[in-house]
Amino acid sequence: MASFQLDTIYLDGLKDLIQNKKDKDLKKQLNDLHYADIAEIIEQLELSQSIYLVKLLDSEKTADALAEVDEDLREKILQQLSAKEIAEEVEELDTDDAADIIAELPEERKEKVLSQIEDSEHLKDIRELLKYDDDTAGGLMAKELVKVHEDLSVLKCVNAMRKQAEEVTRVHSIYVVNAKNQLLGRLSLKDLLTANSRAIVKDIYIPKVDYVHVNENVEEVAKIMSKYDLEAIPVVNDQKQLLGRITIDDIVDVIKDEADKDYQLAAGISNDVEADDTIWELTRARLPWLFLGLLGGLGSVFILKDFESIMTQPKLRSLFFYTPLIAAMAGNVGVQSSAIIVQGLANDVVKGSLIDRLFKEVGLSLINGFILAVFLILFGVLLGQEFVLSITVAISMMGVIVVAALIGTFVPIVLDKRGIDPAIATGPFITTANDIFGIFLFFFIAKEILGF
Repeated sequence: MASFQLDTIYLDGLKDLIQNKKDKDLKKQLNDLHYADIAEIIEQLELSQSIYLVKLLDSEKTADALAEVDEDLREKILQQLSAKEIAEEVEELDTDDAADIIAELPEERKEKVLSQIEDSEHLKDIRELLKYDDDTAGGLMAKELVKVHEDLSVLKCVNAMRKQAEEVTRVHSIYVVNAKNQLLGRLSLKDLLTANSRAIVKDIYIPKVDYVHVNENVEEVAKIMSKYDLEAIPVVNDQKQLLGRITIDDIVDVIKDEADKDYQLAAGISNDVEADDTIWELTRARLPWLFLGLLGGLGSVFILKDFESIMTQPKLRSLFFYTPLIAAMAGNVGVQSSAIIVQGLANDVVKGSLIDRLFKEVGLSLINGFILAVFLILFGVLLGQEFVLSITVAISMMGVIVVAALIGTFVPIVLDKRGIDPAIATGPFITTANDIFGIFLFFFIAKEILGF
């Protein structure tokens, strides 16, 4: 199937059809589109046009599209739909997506929508999912799955699977449970097809099955599924009773959201914001870190003020011109080191003792620092600068690089151990800290060498 491309001509054509209320032509044009393409169209239309489209098309078509659109836009669209209309959309969704949409509604409206859902089993499952926190496996799982009892014959097992599969969009695994609904293992489709029709499930199922607890953090779930290359994973409670399953598409969303959050933290944005948010929301997200940068800059001013006597000595005055270079090197090295550690922590590959990690970083910094120092000395020679001044700057820069690397390594590991997102250490926090330490260390080493 060719990829759908939404261009200006196509979008303008849809807008004309909506404006002229040519419903039949609209349905014909959109009927064969994937719900993700419908979602893309909805996001590009004006709000009133998006609402018109949602109300026009069948819920079977628009439900999944609504689950895909941006949360802020979905909230605005849902505000213009009646409780009955929202319930009709929700009934077409898998329980996890249905619960996510209902959870976004105000409390009073939430109950009105739930009361309009006619499928009692679907309603029961949604209410159960709403009890779990968003950042847990329970808040991410769907109730739709295929499970069979261990005492069933292969023939009855296939019949049971056929009935359940009608409610499941995609069958990733067949889970085996006992009379208490406790997860025992999984069933291989190959073993099922090749087994005697009178064979019993308990004799052919595979007892080894990966699973997660319902209260497990979603980031941990993502790590497990990534590590074992799982397309789906069952969710159990304390009694190991099978409650639901999490599929890879949900995990991809978790990974994307976490990457977006880490990227914003690294850029010095404290809240989850987007480009089209209000000026006030963007200001609240950016200002705290900018203020931290301001304080760091003021700290650098006081450090420089303590060494202002250099300005009265013509031979040493050139040291001040290297200040931006030293600050930039400190910030860059610190961000490099912290980025590697944060990535390693996210992928759970940072192993071993902290001391070993710091020693490794020192060795790496000395190699990089030495190469850069040699280049800096050669640069000084070309400028006709006093050799002792070039040596002083080079040694100072090496010291700054080592300290910046240690800070960039140490800080995210400590933050992670204290339960704080280490991604915070790749942004202005680490840059500002290294600027201050770098400038201080530069002039301190220069003073020890040159004796001013």
